Amino acid sequence: MTTHRAVHVQSAGGPLELAEVETRTPGRGEVRLRVRACGICGTDRAFVHGGFPNISWPLTPGHEIAGTIAELGDGVEDFAVGDRVAVGWFGGCCYHCEPCRKGFFIHCVNGKVPSWHYPGGYAESVTVPANALARIPSELSDVEAAPMGCAGVTTDNALRHTKALPGDRVAILGVGGLGHLGVQFARAMGFETIAIARGTGKADDARELGAHHYIDSTAGDVAEALQALGGAAVVLATAANSQAMADTVGGLAPQGELVTIGATPEPLNISPVQLITPGLSVVGHPSGTAKDVEDTMHFAVLSGVRAWTQELPLAQAADGYAALEQGRAHYRTVLTM
Repeated sequence: MTTHRAVHVQSAGGPLELAEVETRTPGRGEVRLRVRACGICGTDRAFVHGGFPNISWPLTPGHEIAGTIAELGDGVEDFAVGDRVAVGWFGGCCYHCEPCRKGFFIHCVNGKVPSWHYPGGYAESVTVPANALARIPSELSDVEAAPMGCAGVTTDNALRHTKALPGDRVAILGVGGLGHLGVQFARAMGFETIAIARGTGKADDARELGAHHYIDSTAGDVAEALQALGGAAVVLATAANSQAMADTVGGLAPQGELVTIGATPEPLNISPVQLITPGLSVVGHPSGTAKDVEDTMHFAVLSGVRAWTQELPLAQAADGYAALEQGRAHYRTVLTM
């Protein structure tokens, strides 16, 4: 039995501590990865604080994983030792439940998420289902690939499933870990791109990321500002703030869509009257399957979209996580092994 270093959180709200843990041999349909990089995602806070049901402690966070296959379990035929792969929020599906039988693998009743259903990527080694693997293009480094497994696929996949066409106005609410990728993907898809954030601190970054327009949500009515630009076909809400989401609805053009990906339990303060006459839609969008992650990385290679990252060694995981909790994190902090 070999061992590897991994971050452990012993109980809800506890500190992130490095530990020596046993490396689990992959079972049937599984592979063991040598982790090269793992992004720190805002959702990691919910895991560390026990915000999901049936969490097993100690917890190893991390669901934006990039690495190489070190060991194959029985029955794995499509991958080989040494392959470069990513694992994101989609950490495996069963293929047997009702949604899977309909082809809705992202909605698998028995779906798995790294760190929730098995130890995550703040570690030197992880064992994962082979159906969670996304092949990393040679043009992307491990650090570039890791955030594409959650932040990248969530924004890219949400935008490409809207009704917006090139030239339409698309607004990205929030310019953070998800939003800074959303702005880039929106620009790359040919949309007239609007960035919305609090204050003017993100204005220069938003324009560098590709935004044609910037709206400071503290400077006035966001809906009026959107309508002054002609109305938005889509608002992609990456900021986890229900009131900020609701404030954009009046800025949608007829048949417009508010797509929510910023996770918050607070209710959305939207009335049916706001939706009925203009025929608006409010939808939630999950991240994406392993194939969607591959598609996202492929589009990133074609378009030049990259997460703006800060790298930290695994030994400094607690520092990187603390920066996230305290709201002073870089757009994407990536742990390297």
